[in-house]
Amino acid sequence: MPEWLEIALRTLLAVVVLFLMTKLLGKRQVTELSLFEYITGITIGSLAAYVSLELDTNWYLGLVSIAVWVGVSLVMEFLQLKSKTARDILDGKATVLIKDGKIMEDNLKKERLTTDELMEQLRKKSVFKAADVEFAVIEPSGDLNVLLTKENQPLTPKHLGIKVAPEQEPQAVIMDGEIMDEPLATIGLNREWLDTELEKLGVAIENVFLGQVDSYGQLYVDLFDDQIKVPEPQKKAALLATLKKCEADLEMFGLSTKEQKTKRMYEQCSIALEKVIDEVKPLLIR
Repeated sequence: MPEWLEIALRTLLAVVVLFLMTKLLGKRQVTELSLFEYITGITIGSLAAYVSLELDTNWYLGLVSIAVWVGVSLVMEFLQLKSKTARDILDGKATVLIKDGKIMEDNLKKERLTTDELMEQLRKKSVFKAADVEFAVIEPSGDLNVLLTKENQPLTPKHLGIKVAPEQEPQAVIMDGEIMDEPLATIGLNREWLDTELEKLGVAIENVFLGQVDSYGQLYVDLFDDQIKVPEPQKKAALLATLKKCEADLEMFGLSTKEQKTKRMYEQCSIALEKVIDEVKPLLIR
């Protein structure tokens, strides 16, 4: 067999083996590498290159070495899942860098971080003053997590005492101009409904790059042509406006009648509808 063909076949074999081994090790091997996993990744890559190019020795020995490294990695991951002590030894512990707005200089030196590097990490979190930080910790992965002081935390509906409806995952029902039947079925809709919504927007299915349906059944589309503006769905706003109009009409009817019994009935209905509006308003103003 020609050498170039043998190298090509070995390289394809190495690619397949690397893919299978990576799938076996899991996504964490790619997203959050510990020190040992980083070393494992480099070593397995070097062994794959050996399998591809080394013609003078038994190439299958490289596969044996890769299998051993992967086996050791799986054992390490099993130990980390079962033992907190093993996790602390292999991954390390989180280190507090800022507490009550004060920088912990000793911990900073322990992690071999300079003040400039700390400030850079804070700026990545949109924090420009260390005094604004209540608590900051560097994780074993190297990420810096920050808790701002109460007065510097973003305002949320909970702070204002406003109830907000839960949001479910939007479903992509159109991709690249093609209807996705499975997501449609997941939210209990069909193609007829989708055709009706597209007709309301004045959009043809083949012009839609991406179409998503939120948890309230509203369709949002992004077109291939970015110059065309598509109006956003107004179902919730229209419903809220209708409810408020009904409340106003009931108040007006109550003021316009002279019959006391009828007046009280309108007033009671208006108060009841006002309570309903207060309850559903968080669902309709998102």
